Amino acid sequence: MRLVQGGALAMALSLALLGPARAETGRLTVELNKVEDVGGGGCRAFFLFRNETGKTLEGFEMSLAILNSGGVIDRLLTIDAAPLPASRTTLKLFEIPELGCGDISEVLLHDVPACKPQNEDEIDCFQVMDLVSRAPAAFVK
Repeated sequence: MRLVQGGALAMALSLALLGPARAETGRLTVELNKVEDVGGGGCRAFFLFRNETGKTLEGFEMSLAILNSGGVIDRLLTIDAAPLPASRTTLKLFEIPELGCGDISEVLLHDVPACKPQNEDEIDCFQVMDLVSRAPAAFVK
């Protein structure tokens, strides 16, 4: 009986030293799944959004820097991917005009100007995002 009480006391002291418990926040995985050339020399990018944050995002925008094959920033694009329903994977397609897919070496997530859960204030989604690329171009923060 003493061992159980001592163990419980040790656990209580450990929790007190660690501070208040924090709720775990789910992740938002954004995957550059594939790219394909379109007429006129542009590139179509297919993004998958896996929203495991527990919140439907009624507002979500990403500012992306598109780097050319020489690693130089070719342009900045802001894309609106909202809405992103909670616990769902959503496919969104975006056009990158006048730049062939083979000329894109990297897509850099420059900023997240909007991330608004439904019926809540804006949050910092940058901290809960994971980026993945299955395309030839890297997708990085």
